[in-house]
Amino acid sequence: MTDATAGLFAGNRKTAAGYRATHFLWRVDAGVATVTLNRPERKNPLTFESYAELRDLFGLLKHAEDVKAVVVEGAGDNFCSGGDVHEIIGPLLTLKAPELLMFTRMTGDLVKAMRGCPQPIVAALDGVCAGAGAIMAMASDLRLGTARSKTAFLFNRVGLAGCDMGACAILPRIVGHGRASELLYTGRSLGGEEGERWGWLNRLVEPGALRDEAQKMARELASGPTFANGITKTMLHHEWAMTIEQAIEAEAQAQAICMLTEDFGRAYEAFANKRKPVFEGN
Repeated sequence: MTDATAGLFAGNRKTAAGYRATHFLWRVDAGVATVTLNRPERKNPLTFESYAELRDLFGLLKHAEDVKAVVVEGAGDNFCSGGDVHEIIGPLLTLKAPELLMFTRMTGDLVKAMRGCPQPIVAALDGVCAGAGAIMAMASDLRLGTARSKTAFLFNRVGLAGCDMGACAILPRIVGHGRASELLYTGRSLGGEEGERWGWLNRLVEPGALRDEAQKMARELASGPTFANGITKTMLHHEWAMTIEQAIEAEAQAQAICMLTEDFGRAYEAFANKRKPVFEGN
């Protein structure tokens, strides 16, 4: 647990409104909590620290009596570009398998915390929604987007398996097995209009109205039967033959192995030198 979240529910206080986020913006208003990824100059990438703080915060929300629904958004014109290439990908190249597995389990724990918190989560997707950003959108319960939003599960593009943070278990449940396979094998971008047709997006809205519409949807959820909504969310999560927990652990091990390959290093070097990577399959 991070220092920022350790004192979130001190004593008998079960409110999240007073929480002070360290690595993103956070507010609670009329039962709706809003997480704003706030590095717009870099398209809101995640760091080791923001991963951990998000994991801890969503894990604690099951105790928050003043939060009935959650909105996740990005500052500026983008949602999230994924894990920060230089602050996460570069350092991962220096780690051994045990440390890599600690990282992949930690990222998977963020998805489990999002799926495990009883509050419905509404993701507001504009612009870039890639890599871990696409996973956070996937782990949300509802997704609003714009015509200019571009979602990409980029793991294949950087020499890693498409099975990351539960993607092979959750994404087919949203868009179907065949479409999920296409996105995970190719890493291609899914545009907003296509995403709505596929069922990835619940609804398209104009960019200028996205935040207001996400808040409106969250307020509607917050004003509903929130305990029943929590049960609905729990059952949507668990009523499958293989649990997400089992899938995430299997993917964590597979991803850690992929991080040991030469192609992973080639992808990082190519990105740093602004050229297309050439993979060799080792």
